[in-house]
Amino acid sequence: ICEAYEINGKRTETFPSQIDDLAAAKPIYRTLKGWQTDICGVRSMSDLPPEAMEYVKVVSDLVGVPVEIVSVGPDREQTILE
Repeated sequence: ICEAYEINGKRTETFPSQIDDLAAAKPIYRTLKGWQTDICGVRSMSDLPPEAMEYVKVVSDLVGVPVEIVSVGPDREQTILE
């Protein structure tokens, strides 16, 4: 997950709005563990694998708002509402 940018040697967590800054920006990534478990049938956040729950938590922390909807597949029924 890209959690910040380095622009001219300085770290920023804000997406660069100026074209020159965007051209110079280098993404700073955070690596998270993946999961091999099929989650297509999961209907509750508590039933997600720990790695998937950690992924959702990190995204929530980075954007600063709670994640309330998680899709676990392409169908409408494959949606977890928190």
